[in-house]
Amino acid sequence: MSLYDIIFYLFALLVLVSAFITVTSKNIVHSAFSLMFTLFGVAGIYVLLGADFLGVVQLLVYVGGILILMIFGVMMTNEITNVDIKTGTTQVVPAIIGVGLFAGALTSMMLRTGWNSQPSENMDTTTYAIGKLLLTEYVLIFELLGMLLLVALIGAASVARKEKE
Repeated sequence: MSLYDIIFYLFALLVLVSAFITVTSKNIVHSAFSLMFTLFGVAGIYVLLGADFLGVVQLLVYVGGILILMIFGVMMTNEITNVDIKTGTTQVVPAIIGVGLFAGALTSMMLRTGWNSQPSENMDTTTYAIGKLLLTEYVLIFELLGMLLLVALIGAASVARKEKE
């Protein structure tokens, strides 16, 4: 077993354990922080698979943006009301059956296809090729999307701005 395999299994274990804590925790703040570790583990697996750009985007967009926004929203609205949120566990048996079938199918597929977790010989980064495409062939679409996001940001700021009376 190589160092690459050990790192992969550690990331996979991090993803599985933190995802389990995310869905089973009764405290929503603990669930949000467990989701952060799940997303970090997924980003690590992306990097190990040679998709370094996708791993960085995973960190920036999901961990850096969406998850932080969720945590702020939970923390800000937690003190507004004292509504007890009940987590129903009425569908545990069908969920266990579904997860078991999915895990069995995934294991069967991995065994049939000869799962090999060795890195390829040519592990070049993907950011140069993506950057070159964005700034040569797709530059018009890239600039239009940038302007669209700027307009959306200005619109969101103007909607969120309170008018003084």
